[in-house]
Amino acid sequence: MSAYSFLDVTATLYNESTQLSINLGVGAGVAEEGITWEPVGTKNIVESGADGSGTNNLIASNVGTITVRLLKTSPANKPLSVAFNEQVALPFLWGLNVIKISMPGRGDIGIFTQAAFQNLPSLTWAQEAGMNEWIFDCIDSTILLGSGTPESN
Repeated sequence: MSAYSFLDVTATLYNESTQLSINLGVGAGVAEEGITWEPVGTKNIVESGADGSGTNNLIASNVGTITVRLLKTSPANKPLSVAFNEQVALPFLWGLNVIKISMPGRGDIGIFTQAAFQNLPSLTWAQEAGMNEWIFDCIDSTILLGSGTPESN
């Protein structure tokens, strides 16, 4: 058996063109709902022939979406909003972000390149602070899951 803790997660958004580096992991005020990666589409489409034969079609796309849920009070909200506004104002910077998420204790690593902001998060000002959801579309997603035990990764 092995243990899991978000305290072992590192997550960073980089943009080499602007020397941007924003912590999105431990210490960034991540909401309890955390960070989610979802593939866009499927890797396989199956076709069935009239005679019952079939074909599996491997889809080349590695496109995915990352959602980072930050507490309203997270220190990462400001640099993310500054980066968003800068990239909107300077379109040649758009989609050049890289997001790296890892969990060394379990051996998990994800590298998500050509990441673009979907938009600013929907904002709510209410009785309780809540969270901001930052969503990124990533053209290429490379994920390697570890074995779950540090000594055998």
